[in-house]
Amino acid sequence: MGKTAVSKRKQPEGRKKSFWERLKYDMRRNWPLCVMFLPVLIYYIIFSYTPMYGILLAFKDYKVKKGILGSPWVGFEHFERFFSGYNFWGLMKNTLGISVYSLAVGFPIAIIFAIMLHYLTMNKLKKTVQMVSYAPYFISTVVICGMLSIFMDPVNGVFNTVRNLLGMESVGFLGVPGWFKSIYVWSGVWQGMGWSAIIYISSLAGVDYEMHEAAIIDGATKLQRIRHIDLPTIQPTIIMLLIMNLGNLMSVGFEKVYLLQNDLNFATSDIISTYVYRVGLVNSDFGYSTAVGLFNTLINLLILVTANTVARKATGESLW
Repeated sequence: MGKTAVSKRKQPEGRKKSFWERLKYDMRRNWPLCVMFLPVLIYYIIFSYTPMYGILLAFKDYKVKKGILGSPWVGFEHFERFFSGYNFWGLMKNTLGISVYSLAVGFPIAIIFAIMLHYLTMNKLKKTVQMVSYAPYFISTVVICGMLSIFMDPVNGVFNTVRNLLGMESVGFLGVPGWFKSIYVWSGVWQGMGWSAIIYISSLAGVDYEMHEAAIIDGATKLQRIRHIDLPTIQPTIIMLLIMNLGNLMSVGFEKVYLLQNDLNFATSDIISTYVYRVGLVNSDFGYSTAVGLFNTLINLLILVTANTVARKATGESLW
């Protein structure tokens, strides 16, 4: 009995190694790769994780002289102030309106554009179209907004010049609240359509052409081949990118909105990010602006987790 008990207490030679043992072994074996990865790790620690310490401001009445730790706690007072504010629903409506509009228009257009390029047989034309479609992505936001202001000028703008030639009156597009969302979204589609299509073009290049040959022999049209071969093949890519886009649903680009914003279109152009800038940096209400920004981030996280869960149950594809 004694020998049996001792043998049971002994661990077998082929026992499964723990996570930390495997990690230590991999680091010893692949130390050059770890050294190469170190600068990236340091970068994210300094610029992404260390600033998270500032989240405490959302729960404090921040005083510069007392610092973050010395400032008094106020709990959820800043959140209650934001939720009960007169402009809360307006900010939510504008932010969600622009982001949902951008996703509903820009996401499918990139897929359609990639499929059209994939089926373009003239190589020179295909490369030219790709180059022209990629180019706007590399134009800075400031330049894009300057171009929009010039093109939509009520006096000398291209759009109003065409309207005048057709006998219509000039319109100050950037001064009309109802036009702001469309200007923002469609200019974004023009700028990012070609770049967003790159990953879909790469996925389409991996589709087995033997499936297309079999479909052609069976008399399938191009639309049928796209529907039953191309789209199902690139479905995992589409699902992944859709989940990632949904995770940024509340993160409407601050720079572009701020540069196109004016007193006339303020009712539809004021979003959460511009509001955070105004109350945080302009009015120096750091605790309140941090609370608003944290709320925005938590909504993004909730949407991301929900979209990932729904996609995993519905299609079997997910980020995690």
